[in-house]
Amino acid sequence: MSAIRLLVLGAVRQHGRAHGYQVRNDLEYWGAHEWSNAKPGSIYHALKQMAKQGLMRAHDIAPSPAGGPPRTEYELTEAGTEEFFKLLRDSLSQYDRKVDELSAAIGFIVDLPREEAVALLKERVRGLEEWRLSVTEYYTPADGPEQLGHIGEIMNMWVHAADGGAEWTRGLIERIEGGAYVFAGEGEPFVGVLGEGEVNPYGAAELGPEYGEDGGEVPPPSE
Repeated sequence: MSAIRLLVLGAVRQHGRAHGYQVRNDLEYWGAHEWSNAKPGSIYHALKQMAKQGLMRAHDIAPSPAGGPPRTEYELTEAGTEEFFKLLRDSLSQYDRKVDELSAAIGFIVDLPREEAVALLKERVRGLEEWRLSVTEYYTPADGPEQLGHIGEIMNMWVHAADGGAEWTRGLIERIEGGAYVFAGEGEPFVGVLGEGEVNPYGAAELGPEYGEDGGEVPPPSE
């Protein structure tokens, strides 16, 4: 699963309805253009593709103020909402997810009930611990990774990554169980979105006018 799918679904869901530039601006505010493939072309392409797949509903509204084609706003369908929560749960619980997928899921973790979020993270820790146990029996000799030559450092790196991932996840679980953050059903959670026209201090360089605010002219990249 590409992180862009979860990011775009979640960003649109936060607004109810959003056009491509709003989604791009929010994700850049999160810094997602630095740690994922959430680049402008990928965002606009994902919006169009998921609309074709029935996960979003597209609405053409007034023309862009820049004089381009009509701006398109998107909203999630019921299938899109189901897909969002499936991707969110999978990315939080499965230990072998890429770091950008886990990062995207952490960004939307408060969309779940607190107890469920904790349970999913505990499942991730169990997966990391089981994986570590299965590989250390063969690939990390007691006398050090050099016993397998320099290639022993490969599994040594992965084992350390698993240890670090488990430690970080346990810390997050502890903070959540201690009452940190506002989760679904508890009130109004923090939502990292920018208001209409609000300047994004973390945005990437602006694109040329040929791209348009609705992203209609962005050439689709490979997924």
